[in-house]
Amino acid sequence: MNIREAADSDAEAIAAIYAHHVLHGTASYDLDPPSVEFHRDKIRRIANDRWPFLVAELEGRVVGYAYVTQFRDRAAYRFTAEDSIYVHPEWTGRGVGKALLAALLDRSAACGFKTVVAVIGGAEPASIAVHAALGFREAGRLERVGWKKERWLDSVYMQRDLSERTAGR
Repeated sequence: MNIREAADSDAEAIAAIYAHHVLHGTASYDLDPPSVEFHRDKIRRIANDRWPFLVAELEGRVVGYAYVTQFRDRAAYRFTAEDSIYVHPEWTGRGVGKALLAALLDRSAACGFKTVVAVIGGAEPASIAVHAALGFREAGRLERVGWKKERWLDSVYMQRDLSERTAGR
């Protein structure tokens, strides 16, 4: 697997992966998939801030992506990132998400982040497991905060101190 920085040319594959999760899952609370241009703009914005936006390639195609942004816009949050990870449905459960997250943690620390927060929509068990495997701990749960797929969904907050980058690996 090759993990590299995302490029504008990856926007279409990223949009397709995300669209699948929007339409078929509960990890994203979006109800309608955003456009390819939306994702291209996001890649550019994150690159301009010098934060990592990574893609995983297998067999010549993008099979997952992950990025961080500052957790909240206010200046006091400047050392805290929020991660996002999405894997192509044909490649889930094969270690793509874990490999992306491990690389993302290393690159996030290199850009000066001290803590990474995961906001796990739908309290997705697979996402909780991959974060826990890389040293995240549950920091809280917001109950019944999203309505999707005709049911109420929780959001689980997990966090990881980046001074412990090797824990869980």
